[in-house]
Amino acid sequence: MLLLASSLLAPVVCLGASEASAQQAQSDQLPPIEVVKPGDQNRTRARAVVDNQTTARRPAQQASQTAAPRGTPTNAGSGAGNVQSNGIVGTATTIITATDIAHSPGQSLAEIIAAQTPGVQLQSFYGGFIGAKTSVDLRGFGAFATANTLVLINGRRLNDIDLAHVDLSTIPLDSIERIEITRGNSGAVLYGDNAVGGVINIITKNGVGGPPASLRVESGFGSFNTRLGSVSTAINSGPWSTSFYGNVIKSDGYRDNNQLVQRNGVGNLNYTSTDLTAFLTVTGDNQELRLPGGRLVDPSIGLDQLATNRRGAATPFDYANQQGASVTAGFTKTLMNGVDLIVDGGVRQKKTQSAFFGPTPFPSFASTYNDADLQTWSITPRLSIKSALFGMPSSVLTGVDYYDATFHQNRGAYQGFAPWHKYDLAQQTIAGYFQHTLGVTPTTDLSYGARVQNINLSARDRYDGTAPFTSPFFDTQALPLDSNETQHALHLGLEHRLNDVFSVFGRTARAFRAPDVDERVASGPAFDAFFNPIPQTFKLKTQTSYDIEGGFRIKAGALQTQTSFYLMDLTNEIHFNPVSFFNTNLDPTRRYGSETSISYRFSDTLMFRTGMAYTRAIFREGPFAGKDVPLVSRYTANAGVTWNIWRNYLVLDATARVWTTRRMDNDQAGTQRVIPASGTIDLKLSGAYDRFFWSFSVNNVLNALYYDYAIASTFTDGRFSAYPLPGRTYLLKAGATF
Repeated sequence: MLLLASSLLAPVVCLGASEASAQQAQSDQLPPIEVVKPGDQNRTRARAVVDNQTTARRPAQQASQTAAPRGTPTNAGSGAGNVQSNGIVGTATTIITATDIAHSPGQSLAEIIAAQTPGVQLQSFYGGFIGAKTSVDLRGFGAFATANTLVLINGRRLNDIDLAHVDLSTIPLDSIERIEITRGNSGAVLYGDNAVGGVINIITKNGVGGPPASLRVESGFGSFNTRLGSVSTAINSGPWSTSFYGNVIKSDGYRDNNQLVQRNGVGNLNYTSTDLTAFLTVTGDNQELRLPGGRLVDPSIGLDQLATNRRGAATPFDYANQQGASVTAGFTKTLMNGVDLIVDGGVRQKKTQSAFFGPTPFPSFASTYNDADLQTWSITPRLSIKSALFGMPSSVLTGVDYYDATFHQNRGAYQGFAPWHKYDLAQQTIAGYFQHTLGVTPTTDLSYGARVQNINLSARDRYDGTAPFTSPFFDTQALPLDSNETQHALHLGLEHRLNDVFSVFGRTARAFRAPDVDERVASGPAFDAFFNPIPQTFKLKTQTSYDIEGGFRIKAGALQTQTSFYLMDLTNEIHFNPVSFFNTNLDPTRRYGSETSISYRFSDTLMFRTGMAYTRAIFREGPFAGKDVPLVSRYTANAGVTWNIWRNYLVLDATARVWTTRRMDNDQAGTQRVIPASGTIDLKLSGAYDRFFWSFSVNNVLNALYYDYAIASTFTDGRFSAYPLPGRTYLLKAGATF
């Protein structure tokens, strides 16, 4: 009860203060609040704010930036370029619009984010240029980037309590209205754990406000026998609207045993009136992906598969399949002037099946089959209050998040065989939070907030020593775990506009990340000095982080730039130990660096953007103190240009990404060779005439033969396994709108 009461205390205080000061507020400073249609609070909690008012007092949170429609004659990319936003005051934020996505030569959402956001690094095992299973790394977390980057759809969590990727490739690109990327851990107050490196909030289209009926179809083909098709449609009638976005992708993949078949769909039903909006969203996805394994390099025996057989498969029978579905519903109701009640909830289910037969020439002797089912229920009511507090514009968002997740996994030798282990984990989290944004002066905004979150976990393992291909000499049952802990997140941010051109911002925050079920399950057990199995316990400490960040923004006509500097100290960072086959808590680590983004519009038809970052991830204490955390490049940069050559009949887009060397996974000591520096250049020609449109993309134009993930051997110096990525590829697409 204390948790719920604390989350509602702030709005009550603000409402009281607002009434007490109402008589003192001057009309020229605080215009009267009018009842308007509820905004899109059901789609995002941190409001996207574009600072176009630097001389007058502005409300602490304004309406969201919306994407300019493709085909506008004056557009060369998005309406304002790669718009910088301060949705959470004091943070470094990037917005990528639907037009940016449509123009990008990148074929995957992960590549689009990396090409337009400074400091973002990618890791891809098998995704090829479609990007399946590619992870996005904000601020240098390497192998555990996905666990430290929180991904949202319309302000709702996609991260589950397992370690499986939030696969961005399963989201139809045409369904996206914009992407809000908040770097750093301040998003933890609004959204909870996993937001250590940052938050990626994907806002989808819903068809509201469009024509009575519309239809868009597109198809394409490209390298590696890739075929794709997409369809989207929307219908509007009075206060009702409905829409659907779907796509299908089939590809043989770059390497042997690398086929991909993927189907995704998103359906929406919306109701909009003066003081009430409501929605129902249904999603589904099905992915079948073959896993070719790594390419082995071992100088001690003269083996280099990267050079002799780059596209071969070490694991010709491995695969990973996934099926997902979700239903989400909610409403936003205006209770009184400036006060909205937002309630939404839903259920999400994910099923995965994977088989690992081991490398050739003896694949059958190392088979492991996993069959998992994860279901998550949620309800997240909240209040949005916009009022005056002692004469100052005030915005408060407060609410309660409740999630109930159950995870079941069978792990055995082969599909259909009795499993060795049956894992059952159940986790309930309940959190109360508030975030208050205040315009303390006409040019200064202050934001502060807090979250208190309780995590209750029950974990059980049932081990069958009689199951085929198991042995009590090498395996044992994990000890049960019942845990209950309370964590908190904090945020304090400030932004000050010195004049119409220059503004400064800063923040400090605390965040946390609870271990997921796969990290608790690991793949153990470990062994003692006499090689007896040691039961795993599911126990891991919760990871915490403390951030401090500062920077500035410049907006001078066609020029927009943003630079920030940050320092992040972490304790109990979670990492997999390949020697003991357990996940462990690392010695304290640190991230620090800087990120800069620049965009310049030369004319209505030509725009340039670039970004650069320095990212340092090191161990602060322990035997590896001062050493680099693996899989993090110190320097990264990106650049892009959009040139509307001929009235949208012909548009040229080009992007480039470069990154420096990084340590291999499992090389905390920094003694092995590094993953080489590399870079890619992507080009795209596109055009539109009447209702028809087309595009032709060439990715990795210079045919760079690179890889961004490799794991070093624990026992043999110089031996490693790398996951090569495609060289030059192409993709031709065409479609029409009706």
